[in-house]
Amino acid sequence: MRVRTRTVILVSCIPLFFAGVFFAGVALSDEGLQVKVTNDGTEDIVVTVYDNSQDGRVVLQNRRISGFTSVPIYVGGDLSGRVTLSWTAESVDRDMPQCGHDESIEVGNSSSLNVHADSSCNV
Repeated sequence: MRVRTRTVILVSCIPLFFAGVFFAGVALSDEGLQVKVTNDGTEDIVVTVYDNSQDGRVVLQNRRISGFTSVPIYVGGDLSGRVTLSWTAESVDRDMPQCGHDESIEVGNSSSLNVHADSSCNV
């Protein structure tokens, strides 16, 4: 009788174990991902980064980033630990403005998002 009771208790705990593992994974993904936004050029630029996974929510707005410098941002990720970002950049030099953008970059935790302004701006 005791063996049967222990078996029933053990078997009834298995679904609770798997539920805990699932919800722990969801909770970890809600904490967000850290991504480094890196200016991969020599000129200072002003950058805006959008989270395409969150309907284009702005996660970094008009941030000046010096040449070859990184800025950390925190964004929400999906269950696989990935997020899709887009960005726009403009040089701070008003005499010869340069622009840059990218529409859909998928990155993971501790990734680097390289940004630059090396094309002419369509004014």
